[in-house]
Amino acid sequence: MDPLIGKLKLLEEADTGPFISELKKRDSPTILGFLNQHGYNIAQRQPAVLDSFLQVNYLLRDGIGIKMACSFNGRDPKANLNGSDFIPELIEDLVGESKDRYELFAMGTREPWLSEGARNLFGNRHFHAIDGFKAPEDYLAFYQKHHVPGRYPIIVLAMGMPKQERVALHLQKAMDTRALLICGGAILDFSAQRFPRAPIVFRRLGLEWAFRMLIEPRRLFKRYAIGIPVFFYYLSRNALSSARRVGDWNALKREP
Repeated sequence: MDPLIGKLKLLEEADTGPFISELKKRDSPTILGFLNQHGYNIAQRQPAVLDSFLQVNYLLRDGIGIKMACSFNGRDPKANLNGSDFIPELIEDLVGESKDRYELFAMGTREPWLSEGARNLFGNRHFHAIDGFKAPEDYLAFYQKHHVPGRYPIIVLAMGMPKQERVALHLQKAMDTRALLICGGAILDFSAQRFPRAPIVFRRLGLEWAFRMLIEPRRLFKRYAIGIPVFFYYLSRNALSSARRVGDWNALKREP
């Protein structure tokens, strides 16, 4: 199996409650990431990015491309748990009415969308925010400056792939407390309504990517118009490579 597809934690909608409970019980800093077609493509070109994805603790499926990749690899793709919908639900479930157990960090995008998105995402709870254009060590210094010992940090990284995964791993290695680090892509921009979400019919059909390309053609044309054919090339290449390895192994096994 493709190692990146094998890494995915695939859940039905009914499984999200038990999954959130599982996150609550972890006693070490935990990274939650999302894999979409764009992230898959980057990982095929850059071994360091592939390694970052494989190191996160949980990787969820995001989008119709990875749904197809799961089927291609013989896995039931289950529900689409994209970050724009799942992250607000996750934060609300974790924090609830608690005021003193948790501390909230938003790391990503730029002002005014950074603060506006964080306010909407965190429900007007107190938070610490820093833009997404700094070096990994700057985010660690920012976290260490504001962290209150005994509290549970929830850190939303919205810097885009692959920087957010790299920063998350850098933070995780330096932390000595329970924490949740969420690699959220454009979650702060969406929360600030900088970019509109696709109409519900697009989302149900798995075509949110097409809507986004229509409203941001200059930025996203290459990612989708070129990236989607490249994505299927990578899937086919990896499947053929795996089949060849299995065939070679079986041939060797049959030798006396």
